[in-house]
Amino acid sequence: MKKRYFITALVLLIIPGLSAFAQGQAEEQKQSAEAEEADWDNPAERYANAYKQYLDAESPLEKDNIKHFVYLSRDREALQNHPFLDIPRFDGAQIMYSWKQLEPQKDQYDFSEITEDYNYLKKHGKKLFIQLQDTTFNKKRNAVPNYLLSEDYDGGAMYQYDDDGEPEGWVAKRWNPEVQKRFALLLNALGKEFDGKIEGINLQESSIGVSEEYDPSFTPEIYVEALKTNMLAMKKAFPESVTMQYANFMPGEWLPWDDFGYLSSIYKYGEEIGVGLGGPDLMVTRKGAQNHTIAMMHESEYTVPLGIAIQDGNYIGMTGSDNDYDEYTDTGLSGRKNMVPLLHAFAKGFLRVNYMFWSNQEPYFEEDVIPCFSSKPLKENRA
Repeated sequence: MKKRYFITALVLLIIPGLSAFAQGQAEEQKQSAEAEEADWDNPAERYANAYKQYLDAESPLEKDNIKHFVYLSRDREALQNHPFLDIPRFDGAQIMYSWKQLEPQKDQYDFSEITEDYNYLKKHGKKLFIQLQDTTFNKKRNAVPNYLLSEDYDGGAMYQYDDDGEPEGWVAKRWNPEVQKRFALLLNALGKEFDGKIEGINLQESSIGVSEEYDPSFTPEIYVEALKTNMLAMKKAFPESVTMQYANFMPGEWLPWDDFGYLSSIYKYGEEIGVGLGGPDLMVTRKGAQNHTIAMMHESEYTVPLGIAIQDGNYIGMTGSDNDYDEYTDTGLSGRKNMVPLLHAFAKGFLRVNYMFWSNQEPYFEEDVIPCFSSKPLKENRA
């Protein structure tokens, strides 16, 4: 009995010691994990503070070698008598023309509006940069010719969808070989008429709301190759004028975590064949932009031109795709700080771009952009 009592007493003495030891080990492991976490650099946050080094940028903008264009979207009528025509630092206008507009009937091209805009700009010593539209962000508007909407082209176009699965616009079936052939023919016709005359031409953004769920003929891999096909067709059609692919996001990929090399391959291919790279929406504080367009431009050296667009909403840190923002009802954020100096300094210093495309969104263009580019009174009633 005494032996049993002795063992029991010994165990009772040992157990608290073991418990304290275990607690000490757990605390040590917790502290080690916290230290490791503190030392871990989250790759998704690597450019979170990059914009802060440019917060002191001021107006008027410092001199640069960037070519600046006002982006008029489809509002070509705004070109007439526009104030930018009197600002020397603006090289010209970027105007969007839809595929449907340029090829109203199969093999029948109408470039009259491009010619008119080109001549008007030339008269004022400015240049034209074409944006070729095959995608819309309005489900009531389709940018492709009606003849493509047939079985011969597998419908030619389809809805693209937002993150909630709701239709938000139309996109040409860029991944369909027959659609690609027709697109190349359009590019060839444009090149014969305008190559070497216009400043440049760009294809719309790579980001589309399409997946295998919505179209069985679509895969992210096929889409990557389709974009490359269109890029090469554009370069062949325009060997002299600047060519540019807007490449921001790719279906089936989200950087840096889900990196399948889709977006990076577009940037590498552009550099390989001489097609410039660009992107819409200069959003210096958004993580999505920081890990895609911003990262692609900042992390590599390019011999091809780089371009970035400041689009509707960007003047106040928003985009047209934000659920809490409507560019059509935005009449100007009161009490705002002018972001133009910051956007310019970031694009110049961090992205090292060759082109900037400034949205004609009012009142921001008149109140924020123009004062940064010109301190002189502007002419009125120009013809």
